[in-house]
Amino acid sequence: MEHIELSVIILSYNTKELLEKCLNSLVLSIKYHVLRAEIIVVDNGSTDGSVEMVKETIIHNTKYNIHLIENQNNLGFSKGNNVGLTQATGKYILFLNSDTEIFPGSLGKAVDFMEKHPDVGALTAKTMLLSGKMDPDCHRGFPTPWASLTYFFGLEKLFPKNKIFGQYHKFYLDLNQDHEIDAGAGAFMLVPNKVIDKVGIWDEKYFFYGEDLDFFYRIKKAGYKVMFYAKPLLEHYKGASSGLRRESKDIAKNSKENRIRIAKASVEAMEIFYKKFYKGIYPGWLTSLVLGAIRAKGIFRVLKHYLS
Repeated sequence: MEHIELSVIILSYNTKELLEKCLNSLVLSIKYHVLRAEIIVVDNGSTDGSVEMVKETIIHNTKYNIHLIENQNNLGFSKGNNVGLTQATGKYILFLNSDTEIFPGSLGKAVDFMEKHPDVGALTAKTMLLSGKMDPDCHRGFPTPWASLTYFFGLEKLFPKNKIFGQYHKFYLDLNQDHEIDAGAGAFMLVPNKVIDKVGIWDEKYFFYGEDLDFFYRIKKAGYKVMFYAKPLLEHYKGASSGLRRESKDIAKNSKENRIRIAKASVEAMEIFYKKFYKGIYPGWLTSLVLGAIRAKGIFRVLKHYLS
């Protein structure tokens, strides 16, 4: 039986055109590096023809190892990825968003990096947006009370390179050199299978947002490094599934009701993370302040989608 080096898990929800581009870019990257890889597409109840496209256009026309799992409903990000994990057999697992395109050779570079650094528990890569700028979420610190408050009150935006006020994204570090960080993003997250065996699967209390921070936090807590790979490996349309981002509002196919649901879930995710990891560490008054700021941000976020 062929040993699988890499399992790529792609969770998709109503991103048919982008998913097709993503899969085609993956096939090219696998071919470029001659990787022994499998691609696992987990469809979260799409209604836009995504399933038919994968079956008829991708699986039918390629010799590569591609599996399709069809969920009847939208299970959310964590649960959907966990469904994919039940089928993954690779030495490394890449969690990849369906609204991304991998550059040729990127998968091989990422796997080579992991092979040379066995102390790394997760690799995130410089991720480019359509604007040509880097996606800030691929390079993050953990949302401690100070980092969260400076971010909520706009101090990081005013002083992005300042070590005191820039803890949320840590842009004071050299973004052109590989280095250790706290967390990247679930859009591109490469993890050794043995690390998942040790720290556990995605926490299904999160429906959408926050679950990647949770995963990175547990990986760091287990004593592994989380590394930022400074060369661009992919492009991210960002927000195509959620419909919450300005960058992808013209291509996102999401109902108003679902956008409101996801907006609420994004705020709930912040509360889940804070209560899970920080509530017992910081004083009660600080916890109340942070949770109050989270809820205030949530009211504005949800209201924006109610009125849109």
